[in-house]
Amino acid sequence: MIRLVRPNEKMKDKAIDFKEEFFSHNEKTINGSELLDKIDDYDEWLKIVTQNMSPETVSPDWVVTDTFFAVDENEKIVGIIDLRHTLNDFLKDFGNCGYSVRPSERKKGHATEMLRQLLVIAKEIGMNELHLSVEKTNEASVKTIRKNGGVYERSFEFENEIADVYRFVLK
Repeated sequence: MIRLVRPNEKMKDKAIDFKEEFFSHNEKTINGSELLDKIDDYDEWLKIVTQNMSPETVSPDWVVTDTFFAVDENEKIVGIIDLRHTLNDFLKDFGNCGYSVRPSERKKGHATEMLRQLLVIAKEIGMNELHLSVEKTNEASVKTIRKNGGVYERSFEFENEIADVYRFVLK
């Protein structure tokens, strides 16, 4: 069983290990990580993530966002997921959420459970719906989205790839 927890200072070494596993598998993008894949200093990243949680301190280029690590019963970080409370012009195609599961933990149901828990959080903060995009070729993520009740809404093209947007109604 996994649970979603907010990043904190104590998780630094585990977060760096999590990030390095992606890179060692030649994966340079960690979706839903609020740029953990682009920022070298964990403390700087944690400061940005913390600031982006509040309307008063969110970066002008971002929207209010909650970011969570998914940790297992041994406190190992198995994934990361974020929840964007609103969408700006840039995010209108990408949606309210992004997520990634570390390579060694894939095909274990973690993404499905992460998204399930995030949908509960979204409902609890008052969101009525959530939009999520996925590359058409990402079959594992499409299955995760459908298992959680996502309904196809539309497609768009980004960087010469077709992506689909799914909608979740939060009741």
